[in-house]
Amino acid sequence: MLTVFTLFADSHAEETTEPDPSILIPAIPDLVWGTIAFALILGFMLFRFVPKINGALDARSDAIAGGIKRAEEAQAEAQAALEKYNAQLAEARGEAGRIKDEAREDAKRIRGELVEQAQTDAARIVANAQNQIEAERAAAMVSLRGQVGTMAIDLASGVIGESLDDKKASSIVDRFLADMAAADKADNSGTKAKAGK
Repeated sequence: MLTVFTLFADSHAEETTEPDPSILIPAIPDLVWGTIAFALILGFMLFRFVPKINGALDARSDAIAGGIKRAEEAQAEAQAALEKYNAQLAEARGEAGRIKDEAREDAKRIRGELVEQAQTDAARIVANAQNQIEAERAAAMVSLRGQVGTMAIDLASGVIGESLDDKKASSIVDRFLADMAAADKADNSGTKAKAGK
């Protein structure tokens, strides 16, 4: 068929003595056949490839939209996790502060108890020491009373030149020791008064 058109075009060219056609403006038959071929190829492309291209573009836009949605969901989850973490951190800080305050209160209470116990122990030790001192003093007084009494009777017998009976000697010793105890108490109260000043 193409040969027929070529022959027809050659015969037509020989019959007409027209100048050579322009390169930019095609001949009418070339224009018609070119337009028909272009329309066929364009129809085939539109029918065959455009739906596939549109499907691929739709899938791509869905993937992008899905990716954006997933990214937004991941960002929302991360924000929720951050808020939860911050809430737990604030709760932990509050708990740590409360524990620290409780520890301070416990330390004050324990320190107070220890000071009180130490003062009680010190007072008990001082009282025991004073009781022991008094007991030793009383024992020393009893011992001294006997020794001083014997010595006083011996001295008095030596001075008087006669022996004294036990009853008389005992009353002299008791009076002497009472005078000594009174003098000792007076000295102790005077010393305490001076120490208090």
